Amino acid sequence: MTGVRQISVFASNRPGKIAAITGVLAEAGINIMGMNIASSGDFGVIKFLVNDLEKADRALREKGFTISLNEVLAIEMEDVPGGLHRIADLLYRKNINVEYSYGLPMKPHRNAILIIEVEDVEQAKLLLKNEPLRFLSEPEIQKERG
Repeated sequence: MTGVRQISVFASNRPGKIAAITGVLAEAGINIMGMNIASSGDFGVIKFLVNDLEKADRALREKGFTISLNEVLAIEMEDVPGGLHRIADLLYRKNINVEYSYGLPMKPHRNAILIIEVEDVEQAKLLLKNEPLRFLSEPEIQKERG
């Protein structure tokens, strides 16, 4: 099971901040494969899956953004009614708490990709290693999103 790393950008919650961040990524030639925004009052966190994490990290730090990198699980999910429930129920039965999650489409007429952040990625991998799930790596996400 291969983990996937994402970049989190901490930013003030005001007009133009997302444009500034995505502008840095665009200028650096970074492809955004997925993103999630969570805000709380005056500040927020924008989480990105990108095609070149190290280059995105460098570009954003050079422009003064506060960022962190973390590992998440990327699971192929059936894009049918109950597809998300099947995975959510499995996580529940394994006592794995989802801290946050978001989905990404795959190629047309295919499944979806479920991105999940948990407190302990390695423990979650151990608990799920014998389950009928397909975990995706960063290169596989790039291929499947193509």
